[in-house]
Amino acid sequence: MIKKTVADVHKALAGVESGMTLMLGGFGLCGIPENAIAELVRLGVNNLTCISNNAGVDDFGLGLLLQEKQIKKMISSYVGENDEFERQMLSGELEVELTPQGTLAEKCRAAQAGFPAFYTPAGFGTEVAEGKETREFDGKMHVLEPAFKADFAFVKAWKGDEAGNLIFKGTARNFNPCMCGAATITVVEVEELLPAGSLDPNQIHIPGIFVQRIFQGEKYEKRIEQRTVRTRNNA
Repeated sequence: MIKKTVADVHKALAGVESGMTLMLGGFGLCGIPENAIAELVRLGVNNLTCISNNAGVDDFGLGLLLQEKQIKKMISSYVGENDEFERQMLSGELEVELTPQGTLAEKCRAAQAGFPAFYTPAGFGTEVAEGKETREFDGKMHVLEPAFKADFAFVKAWKGDEAGNLIFKGTARNFNPCMCGAATITVVEVEELLPAGSLDPNQIHIPGIFVQRIFQGEKYEKRIEQRTVRTRNNA
C-alpha cells in the first residue's frame, strides 16, 4: 500500500511558491488547516490567490496571511468577520471575487471529479454572471461556471491513515472533503495519524487516492469565531 505520509509541515509544503493558487478548507474558523497556514506565513510566499469560504479573522486563520500582505486575490463566499480584509479590499490592495457558497463548493467538487465546468442557476442576472456563458434548461436560465484550477489544496481532517484515507468530524466536514483532489497536490493535516488499513472502510469520507501528502498536525487552537453564551438561570 502506498504511504502518503511526510515527516512534518515543512516537508508537506515543499514546492509552494509565490504566485500560486491555493485552496484552504474550513468554514469560518472550523476545520481550517492551522499548521499549513502558519507554515505559509513562515515561508513568506506572496502574490497568492486563495480559494476559501472565509478569510479568517484579523489575527487567526487566513487573517495571518492578510496581515503580512501575502494574498493578492481572495476567492470566497463570506468575508464579513475580518476588518483587515475589508480595509485591503476597499483600498484596492486586495482583489476579491465573491462567489455564491454553493457555487464555490461545486467549483471545488467539479475540479475534484475532473469536470471542466458546470451550469448553475445561482447568480444569473447578477454581477456574478457578467461575461459568462448562459443557457436555458427547462425554462430556467443557468450560468456556466468553470471548475477551479489550483496548485495546492490544504485540508484539515480529524483522522487519517498513512495511505491518505480520511475521516472528518462534525462541522469540520465542510469544504475540506470537496477540496481533496481538487488541486494538483492535496496536503492534509490530521489530528490523529494511524497506520494504513486501520480505519474502518465504512467510516472513511475521502479515500487516499485524492491525497498526495499527509502529516500529523499539532497545537490546534480550534478557536471559536464568535463565542455566544447565555446567562444561567438561578436555581
